[in-house]
Amino acid sequence: MGEHLGVGIGWRSEIDLTVERMLGVDFVEVVAENIHRDHLPESLRVLRARGLPVLPHAVSLSLGGAEPLDTDRVEHLAAVADLLDAPLVSDHVCFVRAGGLDSGHLMPVPRTRDALEVLVANVTEARSILGRPLALENIAALLEWPNAELTEARFLRELVERTDCLLLVDVANMWANAKNLDADPVALLDGLPLERLAYVHVAGGMEVDGVYHDTHAHAVPQGVLDLLGELCDRVRPPGVLLERDDHYPADTVLADELAAIRAVVDR
Repeated sequence: MGEHLGVGIGWRSEIDLTVERMLGVDFVEVVAENIHRDHLPESLRVLRARGLPVLPHAVSLSLGGAEPLDTDRVEHLAAVADLLDAPLVSDHVCFVRAGGLDSGHLMPVPRTRDALEVLVANVTEARSILGRPLALENIAALLEWPNAELTEARFLRELVERTDCLLLVDVANMWANAKNLDADPVALLDGLPLERLAYVHVAGGMEVDGVYHDTHAHAVPQGVLDLLGELCDRVRPPGVLLERDDHYPADTVLADELAAIRAVVDR
C-alpha cells in the first residue's frame, strides 16, 4: 500500500485557482508531460509550500510498446518528480507508439505471455531510471485483442509481482469496460493485489449511441461511485483522486463531487 494521501483532484492550469482555494483537497496530480522539467507553475509552488503532495502522472511512456523504451521521456518524468519531491509517479498499462506512429490514445496491451514479458522488461528499465515507486493504471478500452491468455486481474497481478510496482486503480475505467466490453469489474477487484494499491482514480463520462465514453468532462456516474464503494469494502484506499480535463463546471460542482467521493471512502 502507498502512503496516505486522502482525497484529491487533478491539477490543470485551467482550474489552478479553483484547486488552490478549494477546501477538502488533500493532494493533487499533474500530467507530467505538461510540466517543464526545470521550473514549476506558480500554483504548484503554492500547493507544495502548503505541504500538499503533487504526484506526476505520465501518459507517454508507452510501457506496453514493443519498441525500445524512450528513456528521454522516463528521464523527464524523473526530473519532474524530483522538482515536486513526489513520493511516487505513475503511467498506464498501455502503448501509445508503434511503427513510428503515435496513436494519440492509450491503447490496450494484448493479455498474452509475450506482451507481459515486454511490459515487465520496460517497467523494470523505467523503474531503474526513476528511482522512486512507480504505479501503473488500468485503462479504458473500446476493443480487446483476441486470443487473450490471461484475465486482466491475472495479467496485472503478475506484472506487479514481477516488477514490484504499485497499482493505480481507475474505477471509472473499470466501469467503462464493464459497459463497453462486458467486463466484470467486481471479479477484477477480487483478483487484484489491492495490497499494492497506490491510489484510485474517479472520473465522469457519458454514453453516446450505446457506447460509454470516459470523457473526464462530465459528472461522475453513480455506477462509478458504487464501484469505488466495492473497492472500499475490500481495502481502504490510500488516496482517491477526481480527474477532470474539460468542460470545467462551477467550483461548487467540483467541491460536491469531491464530497461525494469522500462520503464513499469514509462510510
